Amino acid sequence: MTRPNILLICTDQQRWDALAAAGNSAIRTPNLDRLAAHGVRFDRCIVQSPVCAPSRASLMTSRYPRNHGLWANGVDIAGSEQLFTAALAADGYDCGLVGKFHLGSAWGGRTEPRLDDGFRVFRWSHDPYVRSPENSYHTWLEERFPGLLDETLAQGGDAIDRLPTEAHYSHWIGEEAIDYLTTGRDKAKPFCFVVNFFDPHHGFGAPPEYRERYDAQALPRPVGGPDDLDDKPAIYREASARSYAGSLPGFQDYTADEIQGIVADYYAMVSLVDDEVGRILAALEDEGLADDTLVVFTSDHGELLGDHQMLLKGPMMFESSVRVPLIVRWPGELPEGEVRDDLVQWIDLAPTLLEAAGVDALPRAQGSSLLGLARSGQWDDARGWALSEYRNSCIPYDVPVHTTMLRTDDWKVVVHHGAPSTDRERTGELYDLVNDPQEVTNLWDDARFRDRRVGMQEQLLDVLVATEDRSRRRLADF
Repeated sequence: MTRPNILLICTDQQRWDALAAAGNSAIRTPNLDRLAAHGVRFDRCIVQSPVCAPSRASLMTSRYPRNHGLWANGVDIAGSEQLFTAALAADGYDCGLVGKFHLGSAWGGRTEPRLDDGFRVFRWSHDPYVRSPENSYHTWLEERFPGLLDETLAQGGDAIDRLPTEAHYSHWIGEEAIDYLTTGRDKAKPFCFVVNFFDPHHGFGAPPEYRERYDAQALPRPVGGPDDLDDKPAIYREASARSYAGSLPGFQDYTADEIQGIVADYYAMVSLVDDEVGRILAALEDEGLADDTLVVFTSDHGELLGDHQMLLKGPMMFESSVRVPLIVRWPGELPEGEVRDDLVQWIDLAPTLLEAAGVDALPRAQGSSLLGLARSGQWDDARGWALSEYRNSCIPYDVPVHTTMLRTDDWKVVVHHGAPSTDRERTGELYDLVNDPQEVTNLWDDARFRDRRVGMQEQLLDVLVATEDRSRRRLADF
């Protein structure tokens, strides 16, 4: 079998249900729906952290955050970590990336340091907002629309999010991906190209022609009402009031109509990405590469989007935060139009791609290939659980916030960690996902479910031990 090309398309902050193929009839994603119709959609894919950098490091290394060490946004990944793209490059693949990477701090225009990533082509742009000499999007924008960047950044706010489509960050991603597929790749080698969109990350805004596609008042309302947080940990009420990093408005600062406007902006951003994905896939077809290319579409974490009286992300482990789209298409190798309901994790993607390429697994990888599950619906490595971790990233609360989630098919427990004291009042979350899939009712303090909570906590301890990094070889008995 000829080794496939690999096209990995990743958005930023796209929740699992921001996709018509996942059952959301209000959003328009025809190109992604078509991709799902020709591939396998994994309906319950869980990321290893609900914030960007730790989650992306788990994708690239196939390791849990406490093992790869990039525990929060603003932390640089250790140079000793092994990335799956480096393994592909060492085995003859031509590797490239366009857009966001975020395996290191990129605050205030800092260019994140690179490690052995395997990328011959590296068209990096952390975001559209902050000037950086290495921001390839800004270079492109200045070349094609002289003066527009300075003019737009001077306006502040969401002005750059609402640029016309031909100048938008997401369109630039599409242009660069098409350029690589048509003229930029080494045609003597199979390729792995990583397409990292920034949207639908906040700030919320899209070109006018996309925003006009959506009537805000006709879109689904957020989950939960004014009393939703009464039974949730107190830190969530603080998050509802001041939101991300303490610098942006919180949910409570908006009217109900304004929240619906944010939902409409978010949907518009997804539709813009969908159109760019359509252009990329068309270029793949035009170049005669579609039948020989494994295409993956996914996202690094979700977005609360008003659910539970909150916006954006943080320590919250709701499905809207940690469950993401995952579509895999590989013509002739995987079935078409099938859905897998098994719990899978983001750490499973690197092993999947390496197996498809015939490349040895990363020595310290903790995930399992999904190819067998995709092909037959049977999975020898089925866990029956998913793990996600948050360690005081993003939001500067008065007290550091650390949460760990264990999700099974039917239940979810979220432990809120504090100082290791025997007399500390412990808090957390427990959700019955069968009877309460929207996670409205927290059963943590409900005496009727005490045994369930304790059992889930004990299972979490076993999972934490089972997922320790024990990759170093034991040489002898002593």
